[in-house]
Amino acid sequence: MDRLHLHLALFIFLICNCSLIESQQPYIGKATNRCDSADNSTSVLGYSCNGVTQSCQAYLTFRSLPPFNSVSSISSLLAADPSHLSQLNKVSQDATFETNRTVLVPVNCSCSGSHYQFNTSYVIQHGNTYFSIANSTFQGLSTCQALQAQNANLSTGNLIVGTRIRVPLRCACPTKNQADDGVKYLLSYLVTWGQYVSAISSMFGVDTGKTLQANGLSEQNFNIYPFTTLLVPLQNSPSSSQTVEPPPPPSQQSPPTLIAPPPNSSSRKTWVYALVGTLGGLALIAVFGLLIFWFRFAKRKKKEKDSFIASESFESIEKPLEKRKKLEEEDMSQNFWDSLPSFAHSLQLYTYEEIKLATQNFSPSSLIGGSVYRGTIKGDYAAVKKMSGDVSEEINLLNKISHLNLIRLSGVCFSDGYWYLVYEYAANGALSDWLYENQGTQKKKCLDWKQRLQICLDVATGLNYLHSYTSPPHVHKNLKSSNVLLDADFRAKISNFGLARSADGQGGQFALTRHIIGTKGFMAPEYLENGLVSTMLDVYSFGVLLLEIFTGKEVAVLYEAVNVNLAEILSPVLDEKDGIENLSQIMDSSLGGNYPSELAILLIRLIASCLKKDPSARPTMHEIVQTLSTSVTATTSWHSKQSA
Repeated sequence: MDRLHLHLALFIFLICNCSLIESQQPYIGKATNRCDSADNSTSVLGYSCNGVTQSCQAYLTFRSLPPFNSVSSISSLLAADPSHLSQLNKVSQDATFETNRTVLVPVNCSCSGSHYQFNTSYVIQHGNTYFSIANSTFQGLSTCQALQAQNANLSTGNLIVGTRIRVPLRCACPTKNQADDGVKYLLSYLVTWGQYVSAISSMFGVDTGKTLQANGLSEQNFNIYPFTTLLVPLQNSPSSSQTVEPPPPPSQQSPPTLIAPPPNSSSRKTWVYALVGTLGGLALIAVFGLLIFWFRFAKRKKKEKDSFIASESFESIEKPLEKRKKLEEEDMSQNFWDSLPSFAHSLQLYTYEEIKLATQNFSPSSLIGGSVYRGTIKGDYAAVKKMSGDVSEEINLLNKISHLNLIRLSGVCFSDGYWYLVYEYAANGALSDWLYENQGTQKKKCLDWKQRLQICLDVATGLNYLHSYTSPPHVHKNLKSSNVLLDADFRAKISNFGLARSADGQGGQFALTRHIIGTKGFMAPEYLENGLVSTMLDVYSFGVLLLEIFTGKEVAVLYEAVNVNLAEILSPVLDEKDGIENLSQIMDSSLGGNYPSELAILLIRLIASCLKKDPSARPTMHEIVQTLSTSVTATTSWHSKQSA
C-alpha cells in the first residue's frame, strides 16, 4: 500500500511539475552566438507552442535605428500593420522616431510546428550572414539557428544577394497557468546593454518574479544579455509611455551590469539601497567636480597641447574661416559632465579593478599596440583602449550608431584621470598588418583578391552608414589602414572615431576652429588648403586606402613616386591602349596576377575618381558601395569559372 501511495504521489508531482514547466519558456542566453548548434535547452529555435491557444495577439519591441527608424520602414521590415503600429506608439503613420527609441510592434503570433512565431521576409544584401541578419538587422528578434531552420535550402555560405528569405520573429502566447493568473499578452522585449530583469519588469508594471518564471529564470539564475528577448507577461496591452527606460543608478561603485538582481521583498532594504545610491551619487558628483577643476587647470597650463594628435599624425596652422557653433576647450569638462547621462544608461560601466583583471594588470603580453590591450571579460576577448582628455563625443557617437562594419563600443571605465574604452575584439588585427611589411618584418599572410575586395566593400558600407544613415551625417576624418580592423572572418570594421565630427553645416561642410589634424597622405586637398570638412573628405581617404589595398604599398612609399597628386600613379593603367598590359606595374605582386583584369581596371578607375581634387567630382559612398557590390558578385562568378 505504501508503494502505491508513493507511486501516486510521484504521479501527482510529475503532473504539477509539467504544469509548472508549461508556464515557462527557457531563456535563450548566450546560445545566439553558436550558429552551428541548436541547443534544445534554450528557446534558440523559438518559443515552445505550449499556450492555451494556437494563435494570439502578441507584442514585440524594436529599437529605432537608421535606416529602420520610421513607422513605414519598421512596419515593412517586421511585416506589421503601420496603422496599428502608429496608434500603439501614439504617432502619425508618416512619423520618424528619434534614434534608439523603443518602439512597440503588434503582431499576430501563431504556432508553426512546435514553435510560436510571426513571419516576415528579408532580401539578402551584400555581406549578410544569418548571424548579422538576426542580430544586427532584426536586433535579436530572430536567431541565426531559426533562420537556418526556416531556410534549409540555403546553406550558411550560400546567401545569394537578392534572395528573399523567411524570417521567424520571436513571440509567444500565454500558457494555462499564465492565463489563470490574468496574463492576456506576452511581450517579446529586446534586451540591450546594462539592463536587468527587475528594471524591465518595472517598466511594464509586472512583478519581477513572474517575469523570471515566464523565462525559466530564477533568483539564483537571472543573467540576461543584449540581443536577446525577454518575455514580459502583461495583463493589459502595453503603451508607449511604458517604454521610457528609467535612468541608471548614479554610483560608479555599483555600475549596472547585465545580471539581474533578485526581486526585493523587503521595503526596508529598498530604503537602505536608495540611501546608499544617493550617497554614492553625491560622492561621484564630488569626484567629477574635482576632475572638472583639474581639467580646467591643466588646459590653462598648456592650451597648445591637442590630445587628438597621434605620433604618426601631423598638424598644420588653420586658416581663418567662418566660425561655427562649438564648445570651447575650457568648457570641455562641463561638456563631458553633461554628456555622461546620455551614454551611461546603455553602456556597461566597469570598475578599474575589473579592467586590471581583464588585461592581467596591463601586462605587456596583453598589449596589442599603442595604448590598446587585449582583455578577457566574462570569458570573451575584448579590446581595452586607455585614453585621456575629453572622449565624450566619441563615446556618444559610438553609443548612437550600430553597424556590422563599425567597431562596437560595449563599455567604459574612468579612473585616475584616464578613460578605458572596451570594444569588441577583432581577432586579425589592423588591416595595415596584412598589406605591407613594417620595418622589415614579414607579413603573416597575404590577402587574396576576393578578401581585399570584400574588405573594400565592408569599409565603404560602414562609411555609407555614417554619411547617409546617421542624423546628422558624420565624417570619420581619420580613415586609414591602421584604423580598419579585421575580425576572425576577415570582415572589416572601422575603428578610432576620435576625430569624427558631424557634417552639419551648409552643404554638408563646416570650418574647423582648431588646428587641422589628420594623417599625412590621407587628408583631402580642400581640407588641407581651406579647412573644409564634408563627407567627400572620407571619400578621398577611401581612395587612398584602396590604393594601399591593391598596390600593397604604404601611402608614404606611394608618394615617393609622385610629387603631389597620387592619381598620377594610376596613369599607366588608365591609358586605354596599354591599360591591361600595365596592370602589373601597379597591382600587388603577391596577388600573382590571380585576379580578373577587366575588374581590376574598373577598380583603378574608381580609385582615380575618389582622388579627384574637386570634391564635387568624387562619387558618393552610396555610389561606391553599388560599384563594389557589383564587383564582389563578378569576382564570385570569375572564381567559379576559374575552378570549373
